[in-house]
Amino acid sequence: MNQLTLFLPCAAGVEEYLAPEILQITGLPPGCITKQRGGVAVRSSLDHAMLLNLHSRLAQRVLVLVSYTEYRSEQDLYRAAMQVEWERWFTPRESIKVEVTAQHSPLTSLNFAALKVKDAVCDRFREVAGGVRPDVDTQWPDVRIYAHLTTDSCSLYIDTSGEPLFKRGWREDKGDAPLKETLAAAMIAASGWASGDADLLPLYDPCCGSGTVVIEAAQIACNIAAGSLRRFAFEKYKPFRAQSWAAMKKEAADAVVKPEPGQKALIYGSDVSFRMVDFAERNAQRAGVADVIEFRGGDALQRMPPIDVIATGGGLMLINPPYGERIGIGGVAGEGEGARFGARELAQADDGVEFFNQLASHWKKNYSGWTAWMLTPDLKLPSKMRLKESRRVPMWNGPLECRLFRFDMVKGRLAPGGAAPANDAAPQG
Repeated sequence: MNQLTLFLPCAAGVEEYLAPEILQITGLPPGCITKQRGGVAVRSSLDHAMLLNLHSRLAQRVLVLVSYTEYRSEQDLYRAAMQVEWERWFTPRESIKVEVTAQHSPLTSLNFAALKVKDAVCDRFREVAGGVRPDVDTQWPDVRIYAHLTTDSCSLYIDTSGEPLFKRGWREDKGDAPLKETLAAAMIAASGWASGDADLLPLYDPCCGSGTVVIEAAQIACNIAAGSLRRFAFEKYKPFRAQSWAAMKKEAADAVVKPEPGQKALIYGSDVSFRMVDFAERNAQRAGVADVIEFRGGDALQRMPPIDVIATGGGLMLINPPYGERIGIGGVAGEGEGARFGARELAQADDGVEFFNQLASHWKKNYSGWTAWMLTPDLKLPSKMRLKESRRVPMWNGPLECRLFRFDMVKGRLAPGGAAPANDAAPQG
């Protein structure tokens, strides 16, 4: 298991951040990795697969390539899966699930393709295990097998992760449409907040919801391994060495750093819904970073900077503004048409124009020296805020195309008629 090809899928747009993360975790040379659309391939070992599961904040899974063949029909898929030595990885006592993804495959039914791969895995075990075959469990399988089809090629993978890696093990309290932890980590990576050797800037999420962004940031600041609270599929596989895994987890635990007693918080979160703030505080407690983050309730349109900007020179805001919940500007979540108890702050009055206009004015007046990064599916957001972005980073939130906009805030105010001084974050006329 020392010469494997791993594939780590990620959200589209995150590949350029995942590749250096893989190198940093494994210590491998750059020539061992290949960036692909939607993921990164790496020539490595099972030990590195375990390390990547433990430490990667950006990958969705860690897959092992077990077969790569050309195909024309479902029968070709069956033959390819029959030739894989599945018995090296697991026994017929483990349950399985087969999933198929495709890009421009000529096959008419991916379900039938998955069935043929499943049949091959079971038939293989019948031959090598005295007629015993694994059961199928579509809900909680021990072993997940993936087949990826292109126009003429089939790649078969065995999944070492089990549950997707965004499930860190600490988020039990959440609101509507919570941001995945892997995407929150990608926002942090794109901002450059934790890159380099310089001291970390104060980080603030004024619409923190259940705390995903600030908790990810706090775990990064404390050097807490992303997967330290959960289990992985490879722990049930035959090549698994418990002693090596225990050593990896101990090394990760020994590397954790925490602030000194009485040290001022570096990471801040607030939300207009006090119920969401309560959720965030409980999640932070489970994630081991409750003493690193300062949470407060409050409207993003009124909340002042959590630090003395004159003394610090500003900080970094990282925000995934909520959409679809209707509250009054400057109001309280749970009031207004269509609101629900515990809902997040709205960015949707008049398609969000009024909210974002006021947010931009508030930032320009009170957040001079700050850099704001905002992830949104609204590609026209800068014009709604009448701000000029200094950078835009394409990212995908599942099937939804988004942009991470950077706004560099300088002192200014709106003049009558919308005119404004020309600067890096000047409102557009």
